Amino acid sequence: MSKKIKTPNWLFAVTVVIPFALSVIYFGVLASDVYVSESRFVVKSPDKPAASGIGVLLKSAGFANASDEVFAVQSFVTSRDALRAINKGEAFRKSYTQPGISLIDRFDPTGMFGSFEHLYQYYTGKVKVTSDATTSITTLTVHAYDPKSAHKFNEQLLEMSEEMVNRLNERGREDLVGYARAEVIRAQGEARRAAGAMASFRNRSGVLNPEKEGEIQLQMVSKLQDELIAARSLLAQLRQAAPQNPQIPSVLSQIATLQREMGREQAKAVGSTRSLAGNAVRYQQLELENEFAGKQLAGALASFEEAQNEARRKQAYVERIVDPSLPDEALEPRRLRGIFATLIIGLIAYGILRMLLAGIREHAQ
Repeated sequence: MSKKIKTPNWLFAVTVVIPFALSVIYFGVLASDVYVSESRFVVKSPDKPAASGIGVLLKSAGFANASDEVFAVQSFVTSRDALRAINKGEAFRKSYTQPGISLIDRFDPTGMFGSFEHLYQYYTGKVKVTSDATTSITTLTVHAYDPKSAHKFNEQLLEMSEEMVNRLNERGREDLVGYARAEVIRAQGEARRAAGAMASFRNRSGVLNPEKEGEIQLQMVSKLQDELIAARSLLAQLRQAAPQNPQIPSVLSQIATLQREMGREQAKAVGSTRSLAGNAVRYQQLELENEFAGKQLAGALASFEEAQNEARRKQAYVERIVDPSLPDEALEPRRLRGIFATLIIGLIAYGILRMLLAGIREHAQ
């Protein structure tokens, strides 16, 4: 007849009684009430596509997710810089080292681990930021041991996130628009230089437009030439009809005057470096430079305006969906659930170990 297998009493004590007693002591006495402040927001950017689901509804209302900025916000909120900002005047440290907080939950209860790095490790356990890829909504939660601190730190982190996105916008805008602005300034300088060179040329030469004035000059030469031909025809007729006609000397004088006048007008148009033809080459060069500078300036202004419009289209900003809440009840720890969960896990562990021990003993026998 086989002997009845006995299970040692210490197994039940170790797996069930002691853990259950410790959980009762911790959840019932030691654990401090934890207040959770939550806020929700989206980072909108007009030129980036929104996600599906609720994201489509947000997009129809003018929302679009800016994933780069979302990741930047997440990285910033959990960074040391964010901790330094909200810990100004040791505000964060003081809030989590209050005497009312249990030694288990309090930061550095022994006074041996109070460095900034230890505080940062503690901070990452109290501040959480998560983003839903489907809805594009980012949730920021802050756990604290009094409701005002949870709300205050959540509000500060949210405001700093908004400021950080604005700084990213400003930096991106300057990068995008800065080059276009520099091109406009350069083109304006070239346009002023070309206009100044044209004005100096006109002052030196006394000519506004050699080409147009040359046309007028040639018209005058052509008119004098017509008058000269008419005078010579008249002279020929007089000499043929009446060689002793007293008008002949007058016509000869008129012909000489017309020839001298034609010579002067032709000299103004061509024949020297100061003539209209000589100035026309330099004028055409200056006119081309002036026209090119004007086109460059117009193109630079158009590029600058396009860069400004592009910068506005790429602007991202934080839109709050839910403001930081001010909790009126502690959400953690869930005491009864923690105690019963410890009891159930202990009983399961006890049952498994008991079966293992029984199998080992039977095998040994």
